[in-house]
Amino acid sequence: MIPGMSDTAAGQAEPAESAESASSTEPATSAEDRGARLRERRVTAHRDARRTLVGPGFTATLRERLALLDGAAELYDLDEPSDIYGNGIVEALEEKVAALLGTEAAAFFPTGTMAQQVALRCWAGRTGDPVVALHGLSHPEMHERDAFSRVSGLRPVRVTSEPRLPTADEVRDFDEPFGALMLELPLREAGFVLPTWEELTEVVEAARERDAVVHFDGARLWESTVHFGRPLEEIAGLADSVYVSLYKSLKGYGGAALAGPRTLIEEAKAWRHRYGGAVFQQFPTVLSALAGLERELPRLPEYVAHARVVAAALREGFAAAGLPWARVHPEEPHTHEFQVWLPYDADVVGEAAVRQGEETGTLLFSRGWDTPGPGLAVTEVGVDAAGLDWTADEVKAAVAAFAARLTG
Repeated sequence: MIPGMSDTAAGQAEPAESAESASSTEPATSAEDRGARLRERRVTAHRDARRTLVGPGFTATLRERLALLDGAAELYDLDEPSDIYGNGIVEALEEKVAALLGTEAAAFFPTGTMAQQVALRCWAGRTGDPVVALHGLSHPEMHERDAFSRVSGLRPVRVTSEPRLPTADEVRDFDEPFGALMLELPLREAGFVLPTWEELTEVVEAARERDAVVHFDGARLWESTVHFGRPLEEIAGLADSVYVSLYKSLKGYGGAALAGPRTLIEEAKAWRHRYGGAVFQQFPTVLSALAGLERELPRLPEYVAHARVVAAALREGFAAAGLPWARVHPEEPHTHEFQVWLPYDADVVGEAAVRQGEETGTLLFSRGWDTPGPGLAVTEVGVDAAGLDWTADEVKAAVAAFAARLTG
């Protein structure tokens, strides 16, 4: 979120999935229908576009998604027996993730929601304190239907809801005890933002001063190395446990991994079974995760670097188009994803974005738009392999074409 934006504006639903909402004067069903139609058009435009900044990914066809497994024999011996309840190829993936993060062990989970509940439940049993200090914009607070408290017996408390990571002073001076501090790195709802390395180490030290364990919600930790200027194992090494997604930046079919001390991971696997996460066979998802680690992970620094080029070109393009107010946040992206804010209603901006794709074959903004406040629209922009050939001038030209449809 933009610095200075109110907590109310900051705490909205994830822009990538929000409806391009209709006017509040229309019936709710009409708004829902119009939002659904616009989403369908956007997905179609994304599939058909000749130029995009990010590939269709999860909205691709089944055939396109299955293509992730092309060349799978290079990733794992396909003549080995298939996995059953977490052995074989699942164990191989767990060992690979642990090695990448520099931890003693790792456990594969079907979802990050399950992985983090299990991790923090295990820590609560060890510390004797079920209180989890976290950010008000973190994923468990925004998108998990109070799962920590309703399912796992944990009590989340908000250190802050400001559109940035908590500070060391906020952690040190928090007015009640807590057993664990959870940090989302990067913090998606605030614009995929990260603290500086010095700020992060100070926050971790502040938690340790309070005898609390530190858990990283690292769903997108993979792409944080450029901002921190540190390797993955050094970043993960600050925490007592780390969760990483195997599908968000890595483009796999799903899945997550929890990494940390071997004794914690062994206990987590027992709870994984109790939570219903001991899936009979998972080799397609695991193969896609191995593909992501092999093919996408090495390219993430390149995506981050080019996202900064794109972000700068967007700012210049908006200024040249004469839009009365526009923001790219952060101005220099911390990862390969960032936010764009415009002073229009979300349905107006969403329509202009989709029409640009339909009419020109160039889709500049491929994700949905949210309404964080009256007369404001925000979306997320990502850059991956599909966007690497965009020059700054091409981005600015696409902004001009978008602005013409927005103001025309």
